[in-house]
Amino acid sequence: MYIKRILLIIALLGILGLAGFSFYIYKVIFDPNTAFEEETAEVFIPTNATYDEVREKLFPLLQDKEKFDLIAQKKGYAGNVKAGRYILKKGMSNNEIINTLRSKNEPVWVTFNNQERVEDLAGRVATQIEADSISLLEMMTDSAFLKEQGFNRQNALSMYIPNKYQFFWNTSAADFRQRMKTEYDRFWNSERLQQAKEIGLTPHEVTVVASIVQKETAKIDERPKVAGVYMNRIQKGWKLEADPTVIYALKHQLQDFDTIIKRVLYKDLKIDSPYNTYMYRHLPPGPITMPDISSIDAVLDYEDHDYFYFVADVQNFGYHKFAKTLAQHNRNKSEYVRWINQQRINR
Repeated sequence: MYIKRILLIIALLGILGLAGFSFYIYKVIFDPNTAFEEETAEVFIPTNATYDEVREKLFPLLQDKEKFDLIAQKKGYAGNVKAGRYILKKGMSNNEIINTLRSKNEPVWVTFNNQERVEDLAGRVATQIEADSISLLEMMTDSAFLKEQGFNRQNALSMYIPNKYQFFWNTSAADFRQRMKTEYDRFWNSERLQQAKEIGLTPHEVTVVASIVQKETAKIDERPKVAGVYMNRIQKGWKLEADPTVIYALKHQLQDFDTIIKRVLYKDLKIDSPYNTYMYRHLPPGPITMPDISSIDAVLDYEDHDYFYFVADVQNFGYHKFAKTLAQHNRNKSEYVRWINQQRINR
């Protein structure tokens, strides 16, 4: 009788011990284990990161690091780290955190516009995805790829249509480039290709003209009218004589694209550069900036009018005064020159 009682006590203790251990394990797995006060926290895990590197990023966000380590080992996460951007929510348990890190790579929005060179674009994109600017630039300027896709170093920027795109943060430079080529082909659909054909330009040429229009006016509603001026000049066989191309030629010559030039001088018009449309009748070899979709469509569907000249309107800033004749243009220009001299803008 005494032995049975002892065995019963031992069994009860064992059950209690097992229950206690099970309760402990349950709490380790399912109890909240976040230490941040905000509703969410972002975790960026680089490609080929080790578990130790993940721990460095996670531990400031956790209450109990040892318990997280225990569950990470038990669930096999420590040996199967996945790169990406992950969103942790306040109050998550170790189990929820690990499940998130395993399968819920959240995309990011990548935006870019107004870049003058692929170097600038690479730098801009590198602030938004894992790929660094050097690897992105190498992909963007790879001569074999450009040749295969019908581009060259001068017009490589044309392949990147400014917009808002979703990417996984850990997208490689090569995958980014391929996605952009897909988006370019989608943008240049049969309708836009037909429009380009009807106005006598290739998609590359449309982009170059659009880049000039983009630099000439920030007013979207004025862009078709400005595009009409340049298309009139092209159809007449005139030089474009666009001031933004002179500014780009000057920056290109100086290899200083950070310089700010507010006024084009007469001496600048003589810069011997393929980008200088005062010197050469042909279009620049590539875009002088990344044109918005609105600028590209403004060229494809330019306003049909008889204007050949325009100058900034000092009475309606941001817009321009248009002229059909050189005499009318010179009167408009005199008004602008007087104003710019009054502002003492010399460069």
